[in-house]
Amino acid sequence: MQETIVELAGAGKTFASPEGGEVRALDNVDLKVRRNEFLTLLGPSGCGKTTLLQSIGGFVSLDRGKILIDGADMTEVPPHRRPVNTVFQNYALFPHMTVAQNVGYALEVRGVSLKERRAKAGEVLAMVGLAGLEERWPHQLSGGQQQRVALARAIVARPKLLLLDEPLSALDRNLRHSMQIELKTLQNELGISFVFVTHDQEEALTMSDRIAVLRHGRIQQIARLRDIYDRPASPFVAGFIGASNLFEGHVENGVMALGGGEVLRVAGGAASFTGKATAIVRPEQFLLGSARGSLPGIEATLDQVIFVGAAFELYMRTAGGRQITVSAPASAREAVAAAEAGRCARLAYDPAEVHLMTGQGADAQ
Repeated sequence: MQETIVELAGAGKTFASPEGGEVRALDNVDLKVRRNEFLTLLGPSGCGKTTLLQSIGGFVSLDRGKILIDGADMTEVPPHRRPVNTVFQNYALFPHMTVAQNVGYALEVRGVSLKERRAKAGEVLAMVGLAGLEERWPHQLSGGQQQRVALARAIVARPKLLLLDEPLSALDRNLRHSMQIELKTLQNELGISFVFVTHDQEEALTMSDRIAVLRHGRIQQIARLRDIYDRPASPFVAGFIGASNLFEGHVENGVMALGGGEVLRVAGGAASFTGKATAIVRPEQFLLGSARGSLPGIEATLDQVIFVGAAFELYMRTAGGRQITVSAPASAREAVAAAEAGRCARLAYDPAEVHLMTGQGADAQ
């Protein structure tokens, strides 16, 4: 059995703009979705992620390129003949059908008997936590329950691939977080691939095995969570995956000159690089206090402290006016208090944790 369940090669799609021009929604995209993985398409509005998802589902026809699903060419195959199901943002439940009827509809179309439809509907409804609600109507359900019904309907026929187009966007924050965990658990239980579209980086980090970051119809980077967080390919990716402090300057002999007498040290393979680059230090990689006095540091003035429960967020600036964000754990409250009292602090960091972006990636804002 091959490792890849979906493969796009040279996928391109252009739409006419209202002004009479053209918008390139997909620009020569190559993508492989692995079997049994949770892949998230992440990016700002208009980056092409929904067009990419809908092209896999068959709702958007490509202008060029090819789509293979489980080794079969699906480029010209209509949606209903693809081994794929989609959960849409608005759920699209049939208002004149009960929960059980909504879930079993795909099986009814395939000629499955009423007895088997009811059994399978009951099975998947239990799986999504809706056992006992089979006879309710969609208008009698909460938003979270409707989302679960749409999910149950999509998986009842056991597709090879499930596509999810921002299905959690209408839910409140607490319910949204619980559904993120449930979706990932469900994907593991079903053992099928999920391709999920979102613009919410926290959502992507919570659920994904891999993340593909899109911009202007192109995939900027696709990687596992830790890799894309620790080693972003460009400042754009760095800024879209988690909070980040970006430093631009010239690197030589393991030292980045930032201007105004400030420097940032790098280590490892980055220390051998010479030239213009952008460095990233995540807020949690800066350390407050004197406990790490052997590490290099940056002196900064404190502007504001925000307590968010598990951590303190400190907003600081250097003598040269450079803005720096620091995330200190709640256990570091004494160091935070000292910084508040003195309105300044030394921000220590490990040069081995400084990630350097060079070449074209360093300039991609």
